[in-house]
Amino acid sequence: MPISPYLAGLRRFVGHDLLLMPSAAALVRDAAGAVLLQRRADNGRWELPGGAFDPGEHPAQALVREVYEETGVVVRPRGVAGIFSGPGERYQYPNGDVVEYTTVVFHADAVRGEPRPLDGEALEVRYIPVHSVPPRVAQILAGPLFAWDDRWLDVDNPRGAA
Repeated sequence: MPISPYLAGLRRFVGHDLLLMPSAAALVRDAAGAVLLQRRADNGRWELPGGAFDPGEHPAQALVREVYEETGVVVRPRGVAGIFSGPGERYQYPNGDVVEYTTVVFHADAVRGEPRPLDGEALEVRYIPVHSVPPRVAQILAGPLFAWDDRWLDVDNPRGAA
């Protein structure tokens, strides 16, 4: 599903303006260690499968739903691989909508299903060897448990710019 009814309702009020979006993504590996990726239909980039939470949805529930919808693979979350947020997570969709994601990346195991695009958000879905993943996925693979960029921290002004 390209846009949830909840998000479509918000967009009627805010238009294309920035929305903060909680989301989940899966770091799924096969027996050889390759990573499950999808080539997105909107921009052609290879990325981890995942997407935004629905209202009232637990992050792990969102993960299982989104990964299945996009890849046809049912996953079981095992733990948090990292949380990514901030200006580097801002994205403008081709239609002009702007979002900034806070993404909980989970380590997850494939339970069943064959990788294939299901909902139109992915052009291709497959396991890609670690040495061939795009830089953004490599950053997630190498990242600490919780990742941030110290450039954005201001411990002398914890309430932000006044």
